[in-house]
Amino acid sequence: SAFVRNRLLDEVYLPLIGGNLAKQMGAAGDEKRTDNSGLLLLISPPGYGKTTLMEYVADRLGLALVKVNGPALGHSVTSLDPAQAPDATARQEVEKINFALEAGSNTLLYLDDIQHTSPELLQKFISLCDAQRRVEGVWNGRTRTYDLRGKRFAVCMAGNPYTESGGVFRIPDMLANRADVWNLGDVLSGKDDVFALSFVENALTSNPVLAPLAARERSDLDLLIRLAQGEPGARADRLSHPYAPAELERVLAVLRHLLTARRTVLAVNTAYIASAARTDVSRTEPPFQLQGSYRNMNKIAERIAPVMNDAELTAVIDDHYAGEAQTLTTGAEANLLKLAELRGTLTDEQAARWEAIKTSYVRTQALGGSDEDPRVRALAALGLVADRIAAVETALLRMTEPPAGRHRGDSGR
Repeated sequence: SAFVRNRLLDEVYLPLIGGNLAKQMGAAGDEKRTDNSGLLLLISPPGYGKTTLMEYVADRLGLALVKVNGPALGHSVTSLDPAQAPDATARQEVEKINFALEAGSNTLLYLDDIQHTSPELLQKFISLCDAQRRVEGVWNGRTRTYDLRGKRFAVCMAGNPYTESGGVFRIPDMLANRADVWNLGDVLSGKDDVFALSFVENALTSNPVLAPLAARERSDLDLLIRLAQGEPGARADRLSHPYAPAELERVLAVLRHLLTARRTVLAVNTAYIASAARTDVSRTEPPFQLQGSYRNMNKIAERIAPVMNDAELTAVIDDHYAGEAQTLTTGAEANLLKLAELRGTLTDEQAARWEAIKTSYVRTQALGGSDEDPRVRALAALGLVADRIAAVETALLRMTEPPAGRHRGDSGR
């Protein structure tokens, strides 16, 4: 009931996913393929609706969705034989995979959170995702070869390479080469406005004032956002739904607050993905782990009221991210200071503290990290001293060099 068909889905993701599923299962009519192959791989931070989207697609296409829980499988499962699973929970997930293979037609096999699974297990699907469309499984204790050529069978995998556990996120190259990969948390070229709009569209059902808009004409929402932004030429008399003046004012008040909150959420999303993509050796500040997903936007939206003022809205955003930061333990302070920098709200005292944290972080990284062997840290310290001496030497040489363009016969005043 909370799923919203927004423009980003309709204009961007559903065509991409539809194209992949047509390649895997075959399209109806004259365009049906005989060389079905492929894999759909969705990656993004948590909270962007990967699972909900696939549930929707399976429902609309009349496919039985078999959802496999990656964390329940774990890294120790490397076989599709349930008998080799280390515990009952993992065995149940392996049995789900074999059930999907046994069912065959009209099935969508969905492996969620594959960053928590073994690459050795994932490579079992390589032959299923190429033109062979075959895979070895185990059903009722017997080994079986499943031939899925010509059947309405599709495979989708989803993962989050940005989490702390993302350091072990690996997918076999031969499997990745067969996949169409889409990041639901990033902005595709030229779709910035539609991506930003999706944060408002997805938050409609979380706010009681805006919830009715989810069932009304989409053009109304576009016009209401323009009215909330104060765009010239936007007229309320062009709305298809007859809003009472009081209701319209409440809607516009909430939308104004929501658009303000969206600026923070989008900035956090961009910073989170940029930080996660960096290696530790290239960082100049602590990792930024606060997230700006649809889930964050929805949590903020449900606390927005039409009568709020700007200070109260700021407090709602502050409280939300202060709560999110509590799970980061030692990184809470650094992440909240980075958030204040993104929002442009750093005080002089906070700015000084943030600079001190960044300087300390760079120094620790240069010394080999806080957990490194003492001998490694000692060698790194010597290297750091050598770099500093070299920098001083370079500065002294520049001071003693004659100014550019000066003739040797000049007095040198």
